[in-house]
This record gives sequence, C-alpha cells and structure tokens, in this order.
Amino acid sequence: MVAAGIRDEGDVRVAQARLSMQELIGRRKRAGFVGRRNELDLFRGNFDTSPEDERHSFVFHIHGTAGVGKSSLVRELEAVATQRKALTACTDETVNSAPEAMAAISAQFARQGVELKALDKLLASYRQRRHEAETASGVLEPGPGGAASPPPSAGSMAMAQAGLIGLGMVPGVGVFAGAVDPNQVAYGTDRLRAALSMRFRNHDDVQLVLEPLKVLTPVFVSELDRVAADIPWIALFFDTYERTAPFLDAWLLDLVTTDRYGALPANVILTMAGQQGPDPARWGDYAGFVTELALEPFTESEARQLLAAKQVVDEDVVREVLRLSGGLPVLVSTLAKNPGGGAGTVGDPSATAVERFLKWERDPARRAVALACALPRWLDEDVFRAAVDDGEAEGAYDWLRGLPFVTEREGRVRYHDVVRTAMLRLQRTRAPRQWAEAHARLAEVFGRWRGETEEGVDREELWLSDTWRELRLEELYHLLCARPGNALGQVLADVVSACDADTAAARGCARVLSDVGKQTDTETLRGWGRDLLAALSAEPCGELSALALLLDRADLDASARADVYNARGRKLRKTGDYDAALAEYDRAVTLNPESVDAYYGRGIAQSRRRDAAAALTDLDRADQLLPGTPRIIFERGEALRVMGRFEESIEVFDQVLALDPTYNKAWGSRASSKYSLGDIDGALADFDRALEIDGEYLWGLVQRGKLHRDQGRPEEAFADLDRAVEVAPDSAWIASERGDLYRLAGRNEEAAEELARACALDPEYASAYAGRGYALARLGRDAEARAAFDRAIELRPVYSWALVHRALLRGSLGDEEGQFADLDGAVSVEGATGIWALHQRAVAYSATGRRVEALADCELVLRRHPGDDLGRQLKMMTLVSLSVDDEAAAELDRALERDPLNAAMLANRGVVRLRRGRYLEALRDLDQAILLDPDEANLYVARAKTCIAMGRLPQALADLGRCVERGTAVEWASRRTAEVLFWCGRHDDEAQRPDWYVDTMPERWERARNVGGWMRVPGLVDVQVKSALKLSMSTGLGAAMPLWHAPLRASAQVDTPVDATVTFAQALAGCALGDWSRADSAITEGLSLSHDWEDLADLTVQLTLLSRSPDADPALFAPRLARVTEARNAFQARYAAQ
Repeated sequence: MVAAGIRDEGDVRVAQARLSMQELIGRRKRAGFVGRRNELDLFRGNFDTSPEDERHSFVFHIHGTAGVGKSSLVRELEAVATQRKALTACTDETVNSAPEAMAAISAQFARQGVELKALDKLLASYRQRRHEAETASGVLEPGPGGAASPPPSAGSMAMAQAGLIGLGMVPGVGVFAGAVDPNQVAYGTDRLRAALSMRFRNHDDVQLVLEPLKVLTPVFVSELDRVAADIPWIALFFDTYERTAPFLDAWLLDLVTTDRYGALPANVILTMAGQQGPDPARWGDYAGFVTELALEPFTESEARQLLAAKQVVDEDVVREVLRLSGGLPVLVSTLAKNPGGGAGTVGDPSATAVERFLKWERDPARRAVALACALPRWLDEDVFRAAVDDGEAEGAYDWLRGLPFVTEREGRVRYHDVVRTAMLRLQRTRAPRQWAEAHARLAEVFGRWRGETEEGVDREELWLSDTWRELRLEELYHLLCARPGNALGQVLADVVSACDADTAAARGCARVLSDVGKQTDTETLRGWGRDLLAALSAEPCGELSALALLLDRADLDASARADVYNARGRKLRKTGDYDAALAEYDRAVTLNPESVDAYYGRGIAQSRRRDAAAALTDLDRADQLLPGTPRIIFERGEALRVMGRFEESIEVFDQVLALDPTYNKAWGSRASSKYSLGDIDGALADFDRALEIDGEYLWGLVQRGKLHRDQGRPEEAFADLDRAVEVAPDSAWIASERGDLYRLAGRNEEAAEELARACALDPEYASAYAGRGYALARLGRDAEARAAFDRAIELRPVYSWALVHRALLRGSLGDEEGQFADLDGAVSVEGATGIWALHQRAVAYSATGRRVEALADCELVLRRHPGDDLGRQLKMMTLVSLSVDDEAAAELDRALERDPLNAAMLANRGVVRLRRGRYLEALRDLDQAILLDPDEANLYVARAKTCIAMGRLPQALADLGRCVERGTAVEWASRRTAEVLFWCGRHDDEAQRPDWYVDTMPERWERARNVGGWMRVPGLVDVQVKSALKLSMSTGLGAAMPLWHAPLRASAQVDTPVDATVTFAQALAGCALGDWSRADSAITEGLSLSHDWEDLADLTVQLTLLSRSPDADPALFAPRLARVTEARNAFQARYAAQ
C-alpha cells in the first residue's frame, strides 16, 4: 500500500521573475515536506505516459483518516502538476454544489491567465435566473376546463427514475425518494417546467433553473476542451471530498465515464481526496480506471525522517513524539516544529499538540493569536484582525500563514481540522466564558459586515447573494458557538429562509449545525446537522424534505411555523400544484394572519387558478401589510394582465414604475398590456425604455421584434432578433424565435435552417421541431416535415398546434384517416373550452365535403365563445355551401353590420342572394366586394353567374374573360363564354351544332340543385331530357315518345317545386308528346315559380330545337315558343333597366 506525506525537497513551481509573498510562504512550507514518495512518483510519472497509453490514469482517489496528510499531499500533487505545465484548480468544502465547483475552477483558471468566458457568462445567468425562479410568480396557467392531466413526458420520466431533478422543487413526495412513484415525480417535474416556461418565456432559462447541470456542464466541458487544445495538461483536485461527494460524486462519474455532457479532453486528470475511498455502488464498474492512494499514518521511518529534517534527533523526544502523534503527519509536523523536552514532557495526545506548540512558542502574544485564530472556520486578514487584539495583530498574520498546520487557498487560511479541533476543545473546556465572549464578538463583526451588504437589496434576494450568504453563515456559526441553546431557534429559522432560496444555501446552514455540534460536543446540534444534510440529499425533493423535518421536530413558534408553510407553499406553487400550495398558505395565514408572504404567495396561486377575485383580495391584503412594495404591486398588475384586464393592469404597472423607474419587468409587462389594447406606439415606447435600461433584455428584444413583425416592419423585427442572437448565441429559445420569424415571413429555407439549429442546441425543444416541420412542409420536403412533427409530438403528446399541422400534412398526402385522427386529438387536448382546433377541424371537414360535420363544429365553437368572429365566418361559409340560405343570409347580415367592408362576407352574401333570386342585391354585394378586392378572381366567377342569371350578357362575357386571364376556373369560363355567345347568336359553325348544346346541358343543370330532398331529381330529369331531345332531333318525336314519359314520371316525385327547373322540363315533355294543355299549364306554373333569365333562355333554345325535329309541326310550337321568348326578353329588359 502506498502512502502520502510531507517532503523536504525544493520548490517545484516554475520560477517567475518576481514571486509573491504568498508563493514564498508556500515555497518554504513545502520545503519541509517528506515522505509519500511512492504517491508523488506515481502521480509525477503519470505525466510521462500519454492518455492513449493503458498505463495512464485519468482519476486518482486519495483517502485516509483525518490528519493523515491528504490535503498536504493534494498541495504537493498540484505543485507537481504545475511543474508539468498543467493548468490546475482545487476545490474543497467551501463549495456547496456542482455549479459552485465549476465557478471555483473557472476563477482559479482566470488567476492563471486562462478565462472560461462562456462558462462565466452562463454561471452569471444561472445565478440571476435562479433568483428570478425563487422570487417569481409567473407560472403556466391551468389547463382548459379541468381537462385530464396529460401523461408525463418521456424526459421527465427519465429524470424521475434516475433521481436527477436538480432543484428539489417537485411537490407531493415524502422525505424518502425511493418510495416515490416515478410518475408522480414526473408529473411534478412537468408542472415545474411549464411554470418556469411561463415565467421566463425562454426555454434555455427554464432548463438552466430546472436542470442546471444539464445546461452548465456541457459548456464547462466545451471550455475545458477549448483550453486543453493549447496546454499539455489540466489537473483538477477535489479536496475534503467526504463533504462534497454527496453532490459532486455522481456528476464527476458522469463527466469521466459518459458523454452525457460532452467528451472530456483526454489530457484532463482528476484527483479526489477524502476520508472514504471510491463509492463501490458508483465506481465499482470502473475500479480498474481509478488509481487509489490509500494513505496510512506515517511509518516510524517516515516520521523519523521528518523529525530529522526538523533537527529533532534526541531519541527520547523522538520516541515521545512518535507515541503521542500516532504517526499522523499533521501532529508529527506540529510537534517536530516545537519538540519540547524529553520523555513525559510532550503531554496527553488529546491536547498535547496544542500544549506543546504553545509551551515552546516564547512569544505569549503569538500563543494567544494561535488560539484566537482557531475560533473562525476561516480567516483572511480582516477576520484575523477581528479575532485578535490590536496589540497582538502586528506582523502576526504572516507568521500564522507559515505554520505547518495552516493551509492557504484563494486568499484565505484554514487550520487543519485535527489541530483546530484540539485548540477549540482546549479553549471551550478551560475558559467557557471567554470562549462564549470571543464567539459573540466574532458574530457581531460578521453581522455588521453582513448588514453592510444589504443596502439596496431586496430581502428576497439575500440568500441568493454569495457574499451575504457566506457572512450570514459565519455569523450563525459564532452565535451558535457562543449560545447554543439560545441561537438554535434563529439558525432553524434561517434554514427555512435558506430552503426558500436553494439547496446550497440550506446545506450551508446544515453544515453550521453539524460543525458546531461536533466542536461543542452537543448531540442536539450534531443531530440536526446530520439529519438536515441527509434530507437535503434526498433528491428530488431536498428542500421540501428539510422543511417537513422542521415541522415534525423543531420547537417553532406560530410565526416560525407559518414561515415554514410559506416556504412549502412557494415550492409547490412554482411547480404548478396550486391546490397543494393553497393548503400550505392557508395554514400559514391561520398561524400568522399578518404574514405578507402568505397573502402574497396565495394571491399568486389564486391568480394562476384564474380565481381573480380571491387573487386580488390576497394581493391587496399583502399590499396593506407592506405598502409601497414594487414586487407585490407588480404581481397584482400581472394578475390583471393575465386575466385580460389590460387597462387596470396598466394603471398598476404605472404605480410600480413610479416607485421604481428601473423595474424592467414592469416596463415589459406594461408594453405587453398596451399592445393587447392596440396601443402600438405606447407599447413600442415601453419596450424601448426597457431595452434602454438593459440592452441585453432578451424577452424585451423578442417581444419588440414580434411587435415589429406584426406591424409589417420585418427589418426592425430581424434586427431585434439578430441582436438577441448576439447576446445569447447558444440560446435554443432565441434560435427558435428567430426561426419562427423567418417562417412567418415566408422565408422557409432560412426558417428550417435556424429551427434545426434550435433543435441541435436543445434536442427536447418541441416547439422548434414543430415550427421546422411547418417550414419543411412548405418547402415540399414532406418526409422531413413528418419526422419533425412526429418528434415534436413525441416530446409533447398534448401539443395541439403540432397535431393540427401534422394533420394538414397528412391530409395533403391523402391520409384522410390520419388527418382526422390528429385533428380529433388536438380537439381533445384543448378540452371543453378550446376552439382553435375546432376551427381547424371544421375547415378540414368542409374541404373534404363533410359539411354537416363542419357545421356541427362551428356551432360548438359558438356555444363555447358566442363572440368568436372566425367561428361565425366558418359557420356562414358552411351554411352557404350547404345552401341553407335563410340562416346563412341572417348570419351574413349580422356579420356585415359589424364589418361592412369585409369582401369575403359580401361575396358570400352575394352568392346567397343570387340563389334566393335577389339578383340586384347580389350584384351590388359582388360589385362592392370587387371594389374592395379587385385581384380576387373568384369574385368575377360569382359576378359572371349573377349577370347570366339577370341576362346581362356583355358584363358576363367581360367577367368570364377576366377569369380566363387570371387562370381561375378556365374550363368553366370558356364553356360558359361559348354558351353566352350561342344565346347571343354569335357563334361559329361548330357552335351551331345542336348536339353540342345538348351535351352541355348536364353542367347547366348543376345550378338548379339547391335544397331539400328533391335535389337529386333535376339531375335525373336532366339525363332523361337530354336523351329524349337528342333522339327527337335525329329520329323524330314519335320514336322518342317513350323517352319523354320518363321525365314526367321523375318530376312527379316533387310535390311542391321550389323553382321552375323541373316544371319547365314538364312543359318541354308535354310539347314533345303533343299534350299541349299540359305544356301550357306547365309553362304558366313555371313562370310563376322562381326562375332566372338562363332558365327562360334554355327553354327557348330547347323548344326551338324540338320544333325542328323531323316529324314536328312548327306551327303548334310557335305560340309556346313566342310566349317563352317574350318572357325571356321581358326578364332581361326588367333587370337591364335597373
């Protein structure tokens, strides 16, 4: 087994032109290091093997009991790494989370001239967004109408099953995560994701808060990869690993053994040093890749070597040091520096290290300094001067830094735990009053410094300030040391506030309790520290578990218990579990009716449940209890804005801005409310002001870009989105927003490319996949579009927008069954109050000829939202398509009262009026529609039909010509043009052929198919008349007589004809059969029914053709023909005059 210790060779650091004082002190201390040659040689030799060599070690794990020399060895290994041109960093127990560890590594790299700028920027954003997440109220609103909860997403299930949800904010689970159904955890995670999405409007910020390691670590790895390309080695050290392993071990294992966060450069070497060896449950499968350095106490030979290096050679003294130190290097080193006399003079091992050091230090002031400086957990020069008397301080700090049991890192010094523990025990047991007074003085100093950092900082933000937090923790530590019984309640109250901030803050408080419990031998404190640390490690609900522990075991007064319920309510509220949150807030209000936080939090929860009255009541009460507080007033404005009460919300945001003109969110939210009210200029001015305050305000840039887009200013819109990309080049949210801007501008190639970038930045960004699917479909890349839609729906099965657009794609590809399956799914997702998906399904029903089902969807839309304009328009168009003219006309009249210049509505009413025989009104509507929209070719189709029905043939020919010119209904327009010319007598030889006219009859009969159960009869009569007429013209009336009876039998099925179509067919059959009385009666009846000029023109032509049959008597046809011709001309003249 190999060992580690203290060496006596010279400094191994690369010489610099000028060494600092700190480097000189460190150099002298390391000059006395002896032993641990095997470990040093092994580590040093590792730099001589390439990472590709199987002998190369990527991970070293140092472990051994306290005082065995682990930290000393880590410093020596770091020096070896530096000698080999490695970039180095070392963390210890001062970090409380993996993000803090990354920050510490980055800071140390920067001091060596290497900056991890991308990581530093993201860490800054993480701190800000974490604060906003903790203090924010904005969360996703409840689903429509109490719809059934969707299944948890695949990503959330994976997180829940793996226990990797980083914030511990998921509600509804107990202290023991292992007993929790993963589905329950996954539901909570989805609610939290939705809540943060609504708050930030930025997917990357949501991920950063919800899963910080997932976002931060890839950037950390990328930065290491970038740096590693230019240097030989990177060496990372993690000291006091027994304290940091609970939150670092799994993370480091993933870094080393998986590509979850990216590929770690091969020239990175990691070293962990703690009291325990590698956790076999985690590292068991990788034991062969971890080099363990299991440290034992010094052998007698190594201890003697160190003593000899310190000129301690008297055998009696050497034996006494060996006996008392037990071979622990820190005690050997301390006793070697001040060895004392012979046997029996070194003392008791429980206190001898202190006694021997003090006894042989001749300067009493320095003896006092050494003891006084053991009281703080760490010292810098400020803390040093607070801990010692002014007369003793001069020059003593530099002396203290050179002591063998003192280490220095990051400008701070710490005693070795073994020596410090002995010194603390000595002072506490020998002079308890002096002990308490000294700690009380230090608590007062740290409290004063803490107070100085609070100016201008909201109390909600204090625990999120690293500086304030550190000072508060030291203040609590010394308060608890001075008065353990009296200060426990205060510390537990601080645990509540810290849990409300984040796990790292809460863990810091728990460590204070644990440290004081050990150092004062107080089991109550030690137990609280131990149990709180265990609860905080119980992912995914660390803070909730700790708060539950406080409620269960702490002797809290009513106000303090209310604070705990408030903290729990806040955690639950931010996951979207409003009912559970409200229950916690109700308990808080019962315990403390004056609790601002309870009313404030309950008001926000009520707002998100859409209980406007209750929300405003609670927020008003919070404002009464703490008047003039911008955050409370702002949330009142947000509640009003979310409820659509925009005018009132603007008044409230005005109040916020009067109190704090730099309140950025108030400017942004007021802009949003103004925009919703149509105040474009006001909204733009507010967005501009928000961006003057913070030019990197991403939400403001995106929203202003959307405003510019909606106002038809694409250049300004893209300028804002391009600026947002500059601010956050790796933001999937920004890439998605810019991709959507391209998509809405019709720039689908660029949209597909930018949205693909968003998907690459965040492979679980459902809306980016959906938007990309839309763009790809427009580009005709159907297979890729389908894959993108499928992925979006896989990520978010309840994504109605993606379902609808996948339905449209499937419909365009002929998959009608799949189209309606997706549309049905989208309608189901939107629940009992949604209408957008119903709109889309109604359109699809109509397009596929299922107009009755389309009408049912339209009516359902209007039952849910009676004022929905689109629903009314769809219903009107469906009624028009179904020829339900009376109801359609009434709906169209109402619509045009509201919007008299709506060209589409005018055209539809024109069509309905045409069918109802109100030709002049129809013509006026269509003329007005064409004036409003002269480029819409279908309007000319409708007007041509109307003009033909009125006998206005010149206008009809002109409109038919426009249809042909515009390429609309060309075949129909060409045929109708020939017919009009035929009626006018302007035809060529081909058109003179009677059989040509007869062949066109089926198309003309289509216009007669209007309403009712008889709509199939005209088609049947048409076929029969066509056959009979052709045979009569070619063979004679006698031969065709059996055929002429058929239309009479068919027309007999109509009890009460609604127009003249079938009746005129009876008249024609009567003439052909020589039943002149029937013919005359039918003509009279037909003229009394609804008919148009074309009906009379057709009957005139058909009678003329029939009269020319081989065996016809023209004289018998003449009076009937004259009567119909006169009626036709009179009809034409009547409408021509008007």
